Amino acid sequence: MTDEPQNHTFRVATLPARKPQRFRLTPSAADRAALARDLDITAIAALSFEGEIRAEGREDYRLDGRLKGTVEQPCVVTLTPVVTKIDTPVRRRYSASYTAPTGEETEMPEDDTLEPIPEVIDLRELAAEELALALPDWPRAPGAELGEAVFAAPDAAPLRDADLRPFAGLQALKDKLEKDS
Repeated sequence: MTDEPQNHTFRVATLPARKPQRFRLTPSAADRAALARDLDITAIAALSFEGEIRAEGREDYRLDGRLKGTVEQPCVVTLTPVVTKIDTPVRRRYSASYTAPTGEETEMPEDDTLEPIPEVIDLRELAAEELALALPDWPRAPGAELGEAVFAAPDAAPLRDADLRPFAGLQALKDKLEKDS
């Protein structure tokens, strides 16, 4: 098992064919701070990525791991810090026979874990990619709600959200008719 931050890459040509190559990546505080800047988030309090890379057949490899961490992002409504625990499985299948889709319009493959075999598997790059995918898109502090903003010219009635719903009046009429009958 490797804990040294400098040992974060594996040359595929030197990976063992018969036994799994285990790994554990725990970035330093400086590396986490740099990654937080890259991801445009407030902080990464903790981060670990561990798992194994094993041969699959004669030429292919499979990476199975788990990314765990604690991140802090600003709330999209109040900008107060929102702390999120990340715990996500990571799977990649590296295939020697992988061919990239060609053409202007292509469908997404069913297996989104399949990739061409790289010369080097960079765990830092993979962890950063998976962390970016696992982050909440719209972090929200508990109880934070976006209120209604109302703007209007002087001496004009403001247009509210309810006024923009064309069927709201019909619903009110239907409710009144049902109540009367």
